[in-house]
Amino acid sequence: MEAHATLTTVTLGTPDPVGLARFYARLLGWAEPDVPDDEDWLALRNPDGGVGLAFQGEPTHLPPVWPQDAYHQQMQVHLEVRVDDLEAGVAHALACGATLAGFQPQDDVRVCLDPAGHLFCLWTPA
Repeated sequence: MEAHATLTTVTLGTPDPVGLARFYARLLGWAEPDVPDDEDWLALRNPDGGVGLAFQGEPTHLPPVWPQDAYHQQMQVHLEVRVDDLEAGVAHALACGATLAGFQPQDDVRVCLDPAGHLFCLWTPA
């Protein structure tokens, strides 16, 4: 018998779950998170019903190095964020608190880092 499975949430580790949740809420235009008494884990629900994001407290979180090498913390996952206009999307991400990565491997994608150092890519449809 085959079990049905549905991806509901991607969880990112961070030393500041509340701050990172607020960053992604601003970046994506989602509702600000309700901050629970236990601030070590909180979630953002996708208002369109798709995959949500959660943030788990990890006080010893080490951000990945980009581009990766064999000697430092490597990226385990990154998010792909579609924008209508790449230049405007980058400006918005930077205003929210992102950093533009120094290494950009493609002309039609921009690699950014969130405040905890997780990579995410901004891209536009072809």
